[in-house]
Amino acid sequence: MSLLKKLSLAFLLLALLGEVSFARTLVKHIARLKGQEEITIQGMGLVIGLNGSGDGAAYTPTLRSLATMLSKMNMPLEKAFVELKDAKNVALVMVTATIPASGARQGDQLECIVSSIGAAKTLEHGYLVTTPLLSPQAGNDRVYGIAQGPLSLDNPRAKTVARIRQGCRLEEDFMNSFIKNHKITLVLNKSHADFEVAQEMASLINNQLGSYLNDSKFDGYSTSRERPAIARALDQVNIEITLPKQYQDDPVDFVAQVMSIQMIEPQTGGRVIINERAGSIVISGEVEVGSVAVTHNNLVIETPGATPTGSQFVGVETTPKPTAKLKSLVEALNALKVPAADQITIIKGIERDGKLHGTLVIE
Repeated sequence: MSLLKKLSLAFLLLALLGEVSFARTLVKHIARLKGQEEITIQGMGLVIGLNGSGDGAAYTPTLRSLATMLSKMNMPLEKAFVELKDAKNVALVMVTATIPASGARQGDQLECIVSSIGAAKTLEHGYLVTTPLLSPQAGNDRVYGIAQGPLSLDNPRAKTVARIRQGCRLEEDFMNSFIKNHKITLVLNKSHADFEVAQEMASLINNQLGSYLNDSKFDGYSTSRERPAIARALDQVNIEITLPKQYQDDPVDFVAQVMSIQMIEPQTGGRVIINERAGSIVISGEVEVGSVAVTHNNLVIETPGATPTGSQFVGVETTPKPTAKLKSLVEALNALKVPAADQITIIKGIERDGKLHGTLVIE
């Protein structure tokens, strides 16, 4: 092989090795349409068949509710109230059902959650009596769904919360509107909410759908160059897009084009997500810890730059700056078999001290 070919191959390899690869994503993976939100309907009902584990006569609201229900079946209210005073197999509950963001139609069956309000020991083997579900908005008495059916427990330790599979039948159509004044709004996910990301998405939409900008029938925004634009970032979360006139009779087609636009996946800052109930710690990005010394139980943690305590400490991998990686700290704590609850307490303490260089999210 000639020297020239060898040099050409070497430069080609260097070019390939130096090429940076960026992960790509779709707009729909990091943003949603405003108006496409879940809706929760709710109501208060009675669960029967609890075999002595219900609220009991000491809980008057349950007794009153049961008596009122029986009075609608032609049993005098006063008589029902007296005769039911020893009922122990009934519990007063709150019933909720969630309508998906995509909407639902009349007659659809949804799962519903049933939670005890009174003194019931368990809802196991119970049956929810027909319960109307209303809007959570005060003063709206319209019935949007009817719930009933046998209960099942998901968690044996949480015996006062149960669910009914397909236990709610919708009485109304829910078709969530996503257009207002011929405009749609994209809402960035919480993990991607950022001024730079919002502006980048708006610019990308303008570039990708630029053919509509030259349409004389299109009435869009004006940029600093007095040139129409189809999208603009309102803040770090919302991107407003004007619907072109040729798509006002077919907005779904236009929305599909917007949501399928490809973009480089935004590089979000370091985050620490803690679920205290599950005892889990998830670290994304390069989360660092500033100079700090933490004492917890019989453990002392010292990061570079901290004032020495003279005690035994957990060694943490350092970076060229006087900081340490949180990931290394967690790995060191795991090596010492420190319980997850103690690790969470330590991380929260570091964050309170302002030494956690990242976003802490508590679930």
